[in-house]
Amino acid sequence: MWRRRDPEAAGDDPDGGGAALAVNPYDGLPVSSRYARLLSQRRALPVWAARARLLDQLARSPTGVVLVVGPPGTGKSTQIPHWCVEFALGGGPEARRRPVVVSQPEPLAALSLALRAADEMELSLGHEVGYSVPLEDCARPDALLRFCWDWLLLREVASAPGPGSWGVLVLDEVQQRSVASDALQGLLRDVVLGPGLGPARLVVVTEPALEPKLRAFWGDPPTVRVPEGPGETPAPVYRDPAPRDRVRAACEAVWALHRAGGPGDVLVYLAGEEEISRCCEILRGEAETAGEAGPLLVLPLHPGLGPAAQAVYEEATEGTARRVVVTHWVADWSFSFHSTGRHVVDAGLELRSVYNPQIRAESQVLRPISKSQAEARRLRARGSPPGSCLRLYPESFLEEEAPLLPPPRVCEENLSRLVLLLKRKHVARPGECHFLDRPAPEAFMQALEDLDYLAALDDDGDLSDLGIILSELPLPPELAKALLAACEFDCVDEMLTLAAMLTAAPGFEVPPRCAEEAARRRALEHPDGDHSTLIQVYDAFVQGGEDESWCQARGLSWEALCRARALREELLALMHRIELPVSPPAFGSDRNREALQKALVSGYFLKVARDTDGAGNYVLLTHKHVAQLSPSCCYRNRRPPARPPPWVIYHTFSVSRDNCLSVVSAVQPRMLVELAPPYFLSNLPPGESRDLLDQLRETPPDPPAQPPAPPRAPGPGHAEACALQ
Repeated sequence: MWRRRDPEAAGDDPDGGGAALAVNPYDGLPVSSRYARLLSQRRALPVWAARARLLDQLARSPTGVVLVVGPPGTGKSTQIPHWCVEFALGGGPEARRRPVVVSQPEPLAALSLALRAADEMELSLGHEVGYSVPLEDCARPDALLRFCWDWLLLREVASAPGPGSWGVLVLDEVQQRSVASDALQGLLRDVVLGPGLGPARLVVVTEPALEPKLRAFWGDPPTVRVPEGPGETPAPVYRDPAPRDRVRAACEAVWALHRAGGPGDVLVYLAGEEEISRCCEILRGEAETAGEAGPLLVLPLHPGLGPAAQAVYEEATEGTARRVVVTHWVADWSFSFHSTGRHVVDAGLELRSVYNPQIRAESQVLRPISKSQAEARRLRARGSPPGSCLRLYPESFLEEEAPLLPPPRVCEENLSRLVLLLKRKHVARPGECHFLDRPAPEAFMQALEDLDYLAALDDDGDLSDLGIILSELPLPPELAKALLAACEFDCVDEMLTLAAMLTAAPGFEVPPRCAEEAARRRALEHPDGDHSTLIQVYDAFVQGGEDESWCQARGLSWEALCRARALREELLALMHRIELPVSPPAFGSDRNREALQKALVSGYFLKVARDTDGAGNYVLLTHKHVAQLSPSCCYRNRRPPARPPPWVIYHTFSVSRDNCLSVVSAVQPRMLVELAPPYFLSNLPPGESRDLLDQLRETPPDPPAQPPAPPRAPGPGHAEACALQ
């Protein structure tokens, strides 16, 4: 039976009565003065007022579900996990063996919250408190508390026979509407509202705008509301008309705030990573000549930075430079900013990738943020005294064009990976799974069709043996299929490198600052195309000692290449664990070149295009879209210029960037006929490309070239003949 712990027995004083804390309530050891100081700061957070009600509802909820609703910046993400651990410790020995697991939509947030929780709870990171993020699992099975990226948690739940091995599961920041967060709720809904979770508990944490939808989805669960807390929220100041150059306008606003003096760091919200990089570059350049304005510490924050963004989460000490955090939608909810008075500069736009299942292409869409995002950003400036909120757009823009909530990502992304996991959970028809917002039927149909082409499904629509292995790999299905095909064609070493580079280091290039950088980068390009170039770049990086200065001299991202190295090691360990063969390296040989192309075609036959006019205008095989090679493609950088290859295989197709194909390599159409499923080729739209492939299907392949006959032993007249010649 679940019961509340007696705080006095542990020396705790949860209600702030002032009694001295003698021992740590989580491990029973004497506490330090730092623990007491941090506890005092925690009690000042607005969420502390909801602590007693949350613990009470965890014990009383008939279904085990508790909904927590509150504005950003009130301490929900940092404090609710502590109280869930306290609740679990009060449940007896059985409950102590079941950890508290907290999901986060962003890996960086999971890592930072684990660091902060271990510090506030005075427990060991990696022992009592852990985290699971891509490329790093720092959590023991007997940990009290584990923070987890929601995609990794979704994989765990999809693989588990029951609801999971957790005691309390906290789904945090669900208003971000990530694919994994929505899918987790869909998978758990039948368990919760069906036979019940038993001793387990589920806490869903969100912000007020999503409360009605969540209450309806979870059957009106007990709800704990978190107050906004003390302090005043500043009224926003609007720009009318909106500036043409929002990056430059944001920089000018930062300097205006900095030169005005006064306390407070600055949060700058821009549309995407390119704008973040440009803004940081401008601010750092101007900071060198600022002089009397004082020092300025410029910190970018976006998912592409990985652990390098950890400095944003660190607590600033007195006397340090004013911090300027330049970010985008990732900071709307899922990070805690150590500062009191602060200022916000909001561009009001976000750049997001939206997948179109009908043409299997992504579009980079620049669109208004939602009203809830705008309000969340304004609340970042709340305090005593309040900061300021400058919106780089007119008030009518928000009222007339912005939606109430951000669109759910499950309606905007390729669902192949999700459907693969749902099939692993034995969800017969993914379209019947519960979702807060159901994706379009054609999105599910396209995902099922793609998985069927990849041979991931059997005749009954369940996972095939190959599909089970594909679901084990932390890769998109087509890339996982190419890696498995590499086992057959003896090019696993090279495909491991390529898979790591395509997944972990999509932004390994930065714009070259000079001609010398551009020339050094071109020297790394491989004549076989972009895929071989990625392998060559990685090999040169490793052979160069993984040196950061080597990367800088060539305009390469050292952080991205380090992530690729870590992912490659993880993939290699996984292949050994599931006993897949790993061939030795042979990059550069003719045989390896052909094998690598065959492995790529085995996974990416859906992404093939043909040059129609010899000028680089490519028609995509699966539909009649016309595309060009991206400016970064090695075929466009050839000196002297060469004719583009007639048939290519590509990694991504983006509609919004001039219909560009990215990461492109030449491919032989005969390989496509031999390796792609016949029913895929039969379903291609009518056209010249299909006719050419049909002709190849009807034409038998050329017989393999006969090896030259071995030289005959010289006869008795050989010397004389040579002398006569």
